[in-house]
Amino acid sequence: MDMQINKNKTGLTFGFLISFFHLVWSLLVAFGLAQALLNFILSVHMIITPVMIMPFDFVKAITLVVVTFIVGYVFGWLMAFFWNKCFK
Repeated sequence: MDMQINKNKTGLTFGFLISFFHLVWSLLVAFGLAQALLNFILSVHMIITPVMIMPFDFVKAITLVVVTFIVGYVFGWLMAFFWNKCFK
């Protein structure tokens, strides 16, 4: 049984998944919903910390999505690389 996984496909999958979550976060910020969501998440974890969401910035949002895609791709590629090394 071949347990090898494709490094490029795994990298792309991780990259798209992680960047998608950050795209959703950027949309929440753009529509003014992020602060309420963050307040709810912190409260159900019984955490009080002064966190304020900044105003939406298109360039920062694009940068966030692109950087998280790159980091996700690298992480997925490395995971597949080490998986393939362990299960030769």
